[in-house]
Amino acid sequence: MRSLGTRRAVLATGVAAVAAIALAGCSAGQVAETSLKKPSNPGVNADNANRSVFVRNLSVEYHGTAGYAAGDNATLEVGLYNQTDAAITVLISSQPVATGSVVGTDVISAKQVGLVGGAAASASEAPSDSPSADPSPSSSPSSSKRPKASASPSESASEAPAGPAVAAARIVLPPLGGATFLPDAAQKLQLIELSDKLIPGGAVNLVFEFSNNTDPLVVQAPVSTPLIPASRVPGDTAEGHEE
Repeated sequence: MRSLGTRRAVLATGVAAVAAIALAGCSAGQVAETSLKKPSNPGVNADNANRSVFVRNLSVEYHGTAGYAAGDNATLEVGLYNQTDAAITVLISSQPVATGSVVGTDVISAKQVGLVGGAAASASEAPSDSPSADPSPSSSPSSSKRPKASASPSESASEAPAGPAVAAARIVLPPLGGATFLPDAAQKLQLIELSDKLIPGGAVNLVFEFSNNTDPLVVQAPVSTPLIPASRVPGDTAEGHEE
């Protein structure tokens, strides 16, 4: 005959086993919340003086371990968010770091910050050959039909192909709205002609100016970190980009 203590121990063990099975059944088929979260974007977050505009995930697109050479263009990634009920225009530019600044020497600048592609390109690619572009009152329909003289081979050779149209980085944020710029979007926010070499660990000095008379915001945009590190195998040139 079992003692009272033995029976209590057996009963407690049975209750624990039933509880474990019940919990396992309840969680079957469920996905952990953390598995649904995407990794944070490697970038800088900043707010202007009166917190009317938030700058989020500011970074320079990763370009491999060799980085960018002086004079190269680079693409920015950033989100701009208006916290007010009135439209705000944000103008983005770049300038060298002030002498004597505590910022490291690996912070460079760009000649221009501009919008490339999308609406910026279509607006600046208007035909220059339209009938209204000729102000001469003596032009007649017959003269407009005359074939234009073709350029000589030497003249054609001297004409360099036009690059992508660049518009000023002047961005209008709607009330309580925002604008996001990604490297793979149709319209990109680009750094034009970097002042020096830019490698991972470096940054570009940027200035954000606001139409609501808030003080300019100076932020350093770091080079983004790839999701997959670059290979350390000697001679392996494959970069750590996500598949």
